[in-house]
Formats: sequence, structure tokens, C-alpha cells
Amino acid sequence: MIAEVITPARLWTRPHLLGLEELSRAEIEHILDEAENMAALDPGALRTDLKGRNVANVFFEPSTRTRSSFIVAARRLGATTLDFASGGSSVSKGESFIDTARNIEAMGVDLMVVRHSSPGSPHLLSKHLRAGVINAGDGPHEHPTQGLLDIFTIRRHKGRIEGLTVGLIGDILHSRVARSNIHGLMKFGAKVVVCGPSTLVPKELRQWGIEVAYDFDKVLPRCDVVNLLRIQFERQRTGLFPSIREYASLFGMTGERLRKARSDLLILAPGPINRGVEVTPEVADGDNSAILEQVTNGVAVRMAVLKLLCGSNLPLAA
Repeated sequence: MIAEVITPARLWTRPHLLGLEELSRAEIEHILDEAENMAALDPGALRTDLKGRNVANVFFEPSTRTRSSFIVAARRLGATTLDFASGGSSVSKGESFIDTARNIEAMGVDLMVVRHSSPGSPHLLSKHLRAGVINAGDGPHEHPTQGLLDIFTIRRHKGRIEGLTVGLIGDILHSRVARSNIHGLMKFGAKVVVCGPSTLVPKELRQWGIEVAYDFDKVLPRCDVVNLLRIQFERQRTGLFPSIREYASLFGMTGERLRKARSDLLILAPGPINRGVEVTPEVADGDNSAILEQVTNGVAVRMAVLKLLCGSNLPLAA
């Protein structure tokens, strides 16, 4: 089947980015291609693509990388940013989630970047706001811009996604990053393998055509890419594996494991990374690692998303 292609005559029309599940392969490619344009720009140049636009970061959960990345992306394009944190806000005084968002929108906000612990929260806001909504993580559901920047990084290193074997290793059960990666990678024809402790890898994923495994050492030699997911201690109600030490022994990416993998294995991690748990320092800082590059690529991807959702489909400003 011939893949759908978005031509310049058919511009981006979605007002929100809520998840990769709802996007077509062509739409994802459109974002990735726009991100390539953004990555090629001088990061020190003052741009005017989004001059006069207001972008609000509305985070009801802690964040360092995602929040900062969106702020940098918006400012590089000339937008004004508003940074909201729920601690000490009207939410703590009893104001509803929707009313808080509406009050922020009333300040002239064009786009709202939302992170919340409840799955579906950005989807709910999109039904009550005129502003565009970007999902920056809704509980264990999705994290679309992280999924996009992971796929973008893979495409830049490997030149393609189709036919690659990508291992998602670790806490699949609680990971919104895993879900966004799965939705995106499968649309590009990658073989996805999820691997981790049996208590953290839902067997139901087999129904999606995904390989489910529990032995990292058997999976690793077949992988072109491994994405090392953080253990989500804050989302776990009970201990789902005996100890951190045992997890690191069975599923940590070590130098010894790396030497048994393909020489061109690409190592990703969405962060924050726990050195000595998901990955050892020698691997995190080694030649196969693109962990810091993911952070850089995240700015380009988020610039692309902001520009597309603001309807700025014109050539880049001079």
C-alpha cells in the first residue's frame, strides 16, 4: 500500500496534539520533516514565526526536561510564554481543573501545554477551550512529543524506521512514553519488543502485535534500538519487583551487555535516567548513546509542533 503523503497544498489542520494513537503515519512524518527544518536553524537566532502568540505551560505534575524544552522552543520562535505550576495555585484552593485552564486561556493564550496525572485530561480540556492543547503527559496514557522526538532521533541515526527492531525495556505498565512510542513505531513498520519484569509488562500488548519478553539478554542481540524506560516509582502502589539491585542486574544496560549487542545499537532513554539502575554511566556516556541528543532533538520537535498547531504553515521567517 502506498503511504499517504502530505503535500504543501494540504497543510496541517489539527488544532490539538493529544496523542500519537490518533495520528496517521503521514501526519507524523509531516511533524518529523518540520522538525528537520527546525533542527537546521541557528539556535541563537531571534525568530518571529510565532510573534504575537502566547504559549502557556500548565503543569500539574513535576517536570524539568519537557517544561524547559517547550519554553525554549516557544521563545526561539518568538512566542511569549506563561509558566503555571499547580502548587500554591487556585487549584489548591478548590478551583476546578477546567476553570483554572479557562482563566489562563482568558489571558490571551493561543496554545496550552498540559501535563496532568489523570489519563485523558488534555482531551477533556480540548473540548472546553478555544486554545490549542498539547498533551505533555497524561498519567500513564501518552506523551506524544516524547514519542515523536524518540522516533525523530531513530530516523536521524538509522535513516529509516521500517524494518528496525526496537526494544522498549523496563516499566511498560506505567509508561506513557512506551505507549506513544508503540503507536508511532508500529505505524512506521518497526518491530516493537517490550521487555521487563513480568509484573511491569502487560501481556495484553500481544493483542497489538507486539512481542512481549521477560529476558533482556535474549532480546538484546536482535535489537537495532533500545529505549530504556525509567522505573515509575511514583505511580506504583506496591513493590512490583524484589529490589533495585535485582532490577539493575536483570534489565540494566551495562557495558557487558553492550559488548554482546550489535555494534551499531542505538541507546535511548527518555529521562530522567537513574545511573546504575536502567543504565550504567559508561553506557549512558558512550558512543552508542543518544540520550543527550534526544534532549536537543526535543526542542526541534516541539518547535515544529508549536508552529504547526499555531497554523503557521508559511515559509520560515527570514
